[in-house]
Amino acid sequence: MDPDYSAQDVARCDLCKTAIAQSYCDFCHVNLCKPCIGEHISDEYDKHKIVPILQRKSTLIYPKCQTHKNEECKYQCKDCNISICFDCLASKHHNKEHEFVKLEEVYNTKKEQIQSDTEELENQILPAYEEIANELEMQIASLDEEYKKLTTEMSKQKEEIHREVDNAMEQMEKEIGEIKLKHHSILQKHLDEIKQLQSLMQQTLLVLNEIEESNEVSKTIHFSSKNEEFSKLPPKVVASMPKFIPKQMEREELRSLIGKLTPLSTTLEEKVFTAKKPNTSVGELLDEPEVLNKIKTGYGDLRSVTCLKDEQIWTSGRTADIKCFNIQGVLQKTIKTKTGEWPRDIAVDRDGALLYTDWKTRTVYKVKNDQTDEIITLQGWRPSQLCVTSSGDLLVTMHSDDETQSKVVRYSGSTVKQTIQFDEEGHPLYSGNGLIKYISENRNLDICVADCGAFAVVVVNQAGKLRFRYTGHLSPTKNKPFKPHGITTDSQSRILTADHYNHCIHILDTDGQFLRYIDNCGLKDPLGVCVDSVDSNDSLFVCEYTKGNVKKIRYSK
Repeated sequence: MDPDYSAQDVARCDLCKTAIAQSYCDFCHVNLCKPCIGEHISDEYDKHKIVPILQRKSTLIYPKCQTHKNEECKYQCKDCNISICFDCLASKHHNKEHEFVKLEEVYNTKKEQIQSDTEELENQILPAYEEIANELEMQIASLDEEYKKLTTEMSKQKEEIHREVDNAMEQMEKEIGEIKLKHHSILQKHLDEIKQLQSLMQQTLLVLNEIEESNEVSKTIHFSSKNEEFSKLPPKVVASMPKFIPKQMEREELRSLIGKLTPLSTTLEEKVFTAKKPNTSVGELLDEPEVLNKIKTGYGDLRSVTCLKDEQIWTSGRTADIKCFNIQGVLQKTIKTKTGEWPRDIAVDRDGALLYTDWKTRTVYKVKNDQTDEIITLQGWRPSQLCVTSSGDLLVTMHSDDETQSKVVRYSGSTVKQTIQFDEEGHPLYSGNGLIKYISENRNLDICVADCGAFAVVVVNQAGKLRFRYTGHLSPTKNKPFKPHGITTDSQSRILTADHYNHCIHILDTDGQFLRYIDNCGLKDPLGVCVDSVDSNDSLFVCEYTKGNVKKIRYSK
């Protein structure tokens, strides 16, 4: 049974176009079914070479000789840099003092160079350009925010200048008010003096009128004129109005008061590509990993394995039974899921308690001392795979009910601490489907997800920022699509992921660089994986999906 329910493409016969091809003509380069083999070789052409289809393209295609028809050039003259056949080599047409080399040797040397160039281009040069492109994309994406900060700083200066201008204007308005009061006081005092004199003159007029009407001699002869005194007019108060004289400001002077804006400065820094040195951890890997033990679990479809140490190896498959074995393969304990549904994944926390996810009830359960408790129950989302972090948090992969979205959620107990779903540009980090997404935390606290729906291992840092995507390693022997399933990490922060359809394990360094395969241990349909890092050997446990076996593999020194 295919764990993802997906059909695999098969090669069809190039002659009849319908039957499945079992053979291949390595000279004509065509796929052939058994009935069509006879038809293909019926032309009595003696160059046909029929091989099993898995061995196709094993025969080299040599160039035809321009001098001797129907002869293949299997040699190269190093002096003339041309291809020649055996007859050319034996004839007198070519200088026998020239140095000759077999084309197969040239071909193999070039193939090695091509493979080396391909690996360097794919694993080093292209990632270097990708890093540069990512850095530029991040700079472009941050332009709006950075320039917003710049305009915000200018706005603050604008507000400060406005505030100072308002304060200065208020002070001047206050001074105008004070001058006005003083001006008013001076004028009022002078007016009061004038009115007082006017009052005296009115009183004098009354006295004069009385004397004028009177016949009394005494009042008349004793009258003393005050007109000379009154005729001395008081001085005129001349008060000049204060004036506002605005300061004429040039634009540059005004800009200097505001501040200065430095111009955009750009430089081109020379970057020299330096090939990365092989990771030192490669030297710690065994040339030939070996199977130390095999546990027969009895599952028809074995999916997950987890352990804290050799004494307790927990396994689960497509049944409600979760089984615990010791390293000798002896069954120690069986726990049945609370709902009778098979668990999507299992994990063990630092206290040795068993955790498992139930897709149907949207719940993560915890089993300790034979008691099962619900610790997380979701709404609108279904939990899938999980792992316990070094800090004791729980990371859970989940997908929406309509299977259009996926995310990773970090829990402390039942409390959500972090949600990881989108990259910095708002694009989904994980494929939007219901396919399994195994998860593991690295020693450097990176969060590693095997996203088989995206054909990639997706690694983000502790903050949820994308570090890299690993999409497989080019290999002539691994011809099936790279669909990673189980994933785990070891004490050296290496990442190990199960390549289910190519029956092997990929080992990556902490930066996502391919180190090597584990493909010599007879693995069949590997799925769930875990590393027991208690011992220094980093023992790897691998679930064989269809066989139901857990293999313990030693892969490092």
